[in-house]
Amino acid sequence: MQEKDLKEIFKKAKKTSMLIIGDYFLDKILLIDRTKDKKSLETGLTAYQTVDKRISPGAAGTVTDNLAALGVGSIIALGYLGKDGEGFELIKGLEEKNVLTRYLLKTEKRMTPTYIKPMLLKENKEEEINRLDIRNWSPTPESIQQEINNKLIELAEKVEAIIALDQVEKENSGVITTRIRNTLSRLGKEKDDLIIYADSRYQINKYKNIIIKCNHYEAVNAVYPCFSGEPEIEHIKEAGFSLTEKTNKPVFITRGAKGQLVFNNDQVHRVPGIKAEKPIDICGAGDAASSGIVTALCGGAGLKEAALIGNITASITIEQLGTTGTASPEAVQERFSDINAEL
Repeated sequence: MQEKDLKEIFKKAKKTSMLIIGDYFLDKILLIDRTKDKKSLETGLTAYQTVDKRISPGAAGTVTDNLAALGVGSIIALGYLGKDGEGFELIKGLEEKNVLTRYLLKTEKRMTPTYIKPMLLKENKEEEINRLDIRNWSPTPESIQQEINNKLIELAEKVEAIIALDQVEKENSGVITTRIRNTLSRLGKEKDDLIIYADSRYQINKYKNIIIKCNHYEAVNAVYPCFSGEPEIEHIKEAGFSLTEKTNKPVFITRGAKGQLVFNNDQVHRVPGIKAEKPIDICGAGDAASSGIVTALCGGAGLKEAALIGNITASITIEQLGTTGTASPEAVQERFSDINAEL
């Protein structure tokens, strides 16, 4: 890949439409000043005092944030939110990045999934304490599944790529249910010109006919559920070939600082990781890699080149401490130039 090829990818990104279907979470960071502690008159317990907060879209919202930073022209969100304050804040955060939110179903039957992260302020530093999670533990109602499924089929006719973000551990309790996976599989079989890509933390082995991405632990556990410990390269390759045989599509397996392995039919390509300046914060690195990969594929890049752009994107975001970082086209091109200069 040459620098001119990378510039062409980002030029095409401005004209690209992507649908991001999946679990949209709200990330809410609460900054607590312990010097302002008060004792509750009702309970006698210490009441921590929040002096500031930071709010941003998480999970599928992290991907939309990365795609917006990379310059993707049209980003459509599909999923559900609760009719609650968290849903209002999440919509606001998405729309600030020009994400189209009209297809996010607002319902009283679900809560807006939220990660509440209390942070103690100590000597101008932030120390995270126990996180509070708001999640839906019951099965997603059939009516919600049907409405999202209908919108998925409708929107598949209007976009160049679909990214499915499957965040929830409990099966069929999030946006991506068995019904949605079956529809994605059917679309992948019927539409050769549509890029469909899924990233699933717990269900990656249940996708067919579409591109999938996971890390090396998730890949090995998907094929060998009883596996524990650090996977060797042989285990990762076996899992990668097994997954690509099942999906009949390419498989991207991320390996942190070691980069990626890309599987396609009976071939595997190693794409080295990109050195990042320490200290680093790896939160959101996988979502950044996904955003870079799909943006590159939509711009006509090959599998190895797409993985490289994914690695570069992730290497930039992890250098941004205390936040889920993003990478601009200019930053990606600069790091690409630096890599070429070192070769």
